[in-house]
Amino acid sequence: MPIPFLRLFMKSPISEGLLEHAEKVKECIWAFQQAMECYVSKQCLTFEQHRKEVIKLENEADIIKREVRTQITRTLFIPVDKFQLFMYLREQDQVLDAVEDAMDWLSYRNETIIPDTLIKDFLLLFDAVIDPIEELSKMAVEAKLYFKTYSEKHRKVIKEIIDNIRKMEHEADKIEDKIKHKLFNSQVDAISLFHLIRLVEVIGTIADHSENAADMMRAMLIK
Repeated sequence: MPIPFLRLFMKSPISEGLLEHAEKVKECIWAFQQAMECYVSKQCLTFEQHRKEVIKLENEADIIKREVRTQITRTLFIPVDKFQLFMYLREQDQVLDAVEDAMDWLSYRNETIIPDTLIKDFLLLFDAVIDPIEELSKMAVEAKLYFKTYSEKHRKVIKEIIDNIRKMEHEADKIEDKIKHKLFNSQVDAISLFHLIRLVEVIGTIADHSENAADMMRAMLIK
């Protein structure tokens, strides 16, 4: 049976803040999806508005992150290792940084330079890095329930979500490699090639940080 103060933790600003932060990450990734779909249409007139929305959401998430970190530091007893909890929050937050980096990188060039033959592949990549973020949000909800009840049912669900995130990240890696191979065998100019390769790599890190957050959750379950 869980010790009473562990139940108090799950009603604390820490657990609520982690959930709130996960939801803000999901909001940001939705804005990112809209921006990317707009960008590849080559008739996008609202990309800058989407980019500003991402920046706004990232700033809101930063406020939540700082509040959670303060609470973690001040709380004496929590049911998981503080360092692991810090790292989990950090990786979840790195998703937002990667999204903002991708948006900023795109803004450096006014025109869309993705070859028509690669638009479908890029859309697949966008979807591939968004899917793990949806799972992160579900994982945060299940983790709160697990650390409240220590139910094996919730633990099993979390482990399944973690496995799903790892599989999704692997699929994103495969799409990223496929796009790179096609780009290096395309007729785009050198500057565009550099810009697109870097873009693919930055977008790929969104899924990487999702997997890292899932790995930290797995570590916290072991405790």
